[in-house]
Amino acid sequence: MPELPEVETIRQDLRHKILNKKIVQVKVYKKTSVGGQSTKFIQALTGNSFRDIDRRGKLMIFRLKHGAQSLLVHLKMTGQLIYRRLVAGSRLYGGDHRLVAGSRLYGGDEREKKGGVEIVAGGHKLSESDIECLPNKHTRIAFAFQDGGELFFNDLRLFGYMKLATAQDVERALKKFGPEPIETPPPARNASRSDSGGSPSPLRRGGKSRPPSIAMEGAGGGFTFAYFSLLFKKRQNTNLKALLLNQELIAGLGNIYVDEVCFAAGVRPNRRVGAVTKLEQKKLFLAIPKILRAALKHRGTTFRNFLDSSGKKGNYTDFLNVYDRDGEKCKKCEEIIKKIKIAGRGTHFCPRCQR
Repeated sequence: MPELPEVETIRQDLRHKILNKKIVQVKVYKKTSVGGQSTKFIQALTGNSFRDIDRRGKLMIFRLKHGAQSLLVHLKMTGQLIYRRLVAGSRLYGGDHRLVAGSRLYGGDEREKKGGVEIVAGGHKLSESDIECLPNKHTRIAFAFQDGGELFFNDLRLFGYMKLATAQDVERALKKFGPEPIETPPPARNASRSDSGGSPSPLRRGGKSRPPSIAMEGAGGGFTFAYFSLLFKKRQNTNLKALLLNQELIAGLGNIYVDEVCFAAGVRPNRRVGAVTKLEQKKLFLAIPKILRAALKHRGTTFRNFLDSSGKKGNYTDFLNVYDRDGEKCKKCEEIIKKIKIAGRGTHFCPRCQR
């Protein structure tokens, strides 16, 4: 599942591709992916455009230029967003959707050379052949833009969604998320405003982020040590991993980065929350934004060929200490990394470095 760094990377890159581009055609292949309201969905989006894309945790909010509604987008376990633009123009439903001969799907600058095609993608792994031929059997929703660009929402297991939402719906959705541990970079000035001169979204705070300290608020604003420590007092009988994965408490953490945070703090993820000391709480608090910020800097983690929205693999993998390294030696002490199941998730830790 893409986590905060991966979703934020997708959000930032798609903002450079699709904002203020008129949507000329919409196709819904699976009604459940739009909440069963395909007719309403198509009517609201055809002829419209996206004026901005916001995010809270792993949830993206695509702001529509016309009308009072937004589009809530969640990739869940297997969702993927794929943007494609053929230099010579393309047809969304015309049948010839293979990449131009000579182009390379994953190949850096080659994306925009002789192949005549530009592709950016992010989310769960799909095979190269699946992405080369669009739409495909996993495509649930597709958009065609006036400039020839196309955006496909693919989802293997049908847990993800794109749903129209009123302002009240968005507010209700946001209330389900706890504070974010990091501050994301502010958008470009001309892209964060509507044509009417609106102000930047309140979901993203401007200014330069600072490393958190115990005495100050975390970079996400509401993520303070006082707040974080209170979570441990209220949920003493749960395990640490379940606490950190709970999106209603902390937005954006997922399986990969919870394992890495616990390793950085020297705490086993299966520890009972009530047994975690105050000093260990402080170490966890400091590790969370540090690791998320580093992963965001490196455009996320490559796992099972995760593609970010530049069509490149995320490159934080080389920095992972425990996740997906079961059976390998710990980089710090050379003990063998173990994998167990906690809170229904595969969990990695070092038996020597973590207590």
